[in-house]
Amino acid sequence: MTLSSTLLVAVAAKLSATQDLGSAVASMSKQYEVALTSGTTAGKADLVFHDTRTLAASGSEDIDLAGVLTDPLGATLSFVKVKALIVSAAAGNTNNVIVGGASSNGVVSWVGGATHTVTVRPGATLALIAGAADATGYAVTAATGDLLKIANSAGTTGVTYDLIVIGTSA
Repeated sequence: MTLSSTLLVAVAAKLSATQDLGSAVASMSKQYEVALTSGTTAGKADLVFHDTRTLAASGSEDIDLAGVLTDPLGATLSFVKVKALIVSAAAGNTNNVIVGGASSNGVVSWVGGATHTVTVRPGATLALIAGAADATGYAVTAATGDLLKIANSAGTTGVTYDLIVIGTSA
């Protein structure tokens, strides 16, 4: 099985203002792109998981990145390095999606500590992408550092989110 991935973040902004004798415009455009070929070293990935998931009000789940998830073709995945983590909260959510902060065995190589979290507001997207020259990515350690906690921030309604994980098996 081979995997090729292109991860792209593009930003375009235009600031304009009316002035006494005309108008002023300042614009910028920037694109960040990482292309990963199949493999397990720098600039490569060989595993992908993606799913749309729903959590009940006040619910949470610990997503085990080492030996529990399956890829779109049914193979069991055991991530050793994460090269891309994308969590996108549905725009129709009332509550936030909270990423990180597993009570034990959490994947913490992408945050400062075990209790740290990132809030993904309704309609927002968290994208963490390792550079093409990065052979390390974000470490996953089976049995001691392999749980990615995703939680619903409140008890009022459920939340829906998309999860994409791209990484390596070695």
